[in-house]
Amino acid sequence: MAQSLSEISALLTNYINSLNFDEKVEALNFVRKKLSEISPFNHEPCDCILWVKQENIYANEYNPNHVASPEMKLLYESIKEDGYTMPIVTYDLGDGRREIVDGFHRNRVGREHEDIKNRIHGYLPVSTIDKPEDERIGSTIRHNRARGTHGIRPMSDIVLELSKTGWSDSKICKKLGMDFCLLYTSPSPRDRSVSSM
Repeated sequence: MAQSLSEISALLTNYINSLNFDEKVEALNFVRKKLSEISPFNHEPCDCILWVKQENIYANEYNPNHVASPEMKLLYESIKEDGYTMPIVTYDLGDGRREIVDGFHRNRVGREHEDIKNRIHGYLPVSTIDKPEDERIGSTIRHNRARGTHGIRPMSDIVLELSKTGWSDSKICKKLGMDFCLLYTSPSPRDRSVSSM
């Protein structure tokens, strides 16, 4: 006869409680991934939040998002008082390494503030998106622009990079969420610039 969910839960709880801290985190991540595999919401990144050691999480090289000092202090206070209510969005690079797509400053708070770092035992909560790099760049910009924190000057560098990967002007405008986009083409792609309203 099949075991009941409460019996299975008790067995799993007893097993996980017998492990040391890092083994416990690894086991919980394993269970979360297995549950997400059968979840009707597994196409949503927030369906499977994992805890990953901070040293395995890396910044990307294309994010022009800058947060002023008062906002960083507020973010620290928010995480201190409310905990991590949002994961860091990452791309799985393999071998346990992850690249940040969104949440660089949430990552900073967990690394730079000893009280937070100790509370989360040197781990960070992450969700995962699986997209090629050009699409991850678009994801980063959409996250930033939705919060109103995206830098305009570095945007021109990103537009140039996306153009080099084969994105058309209309795709760049659409994917980066621009209401109005003018891309000026000159003989040299280095002279391209972007403006948005």
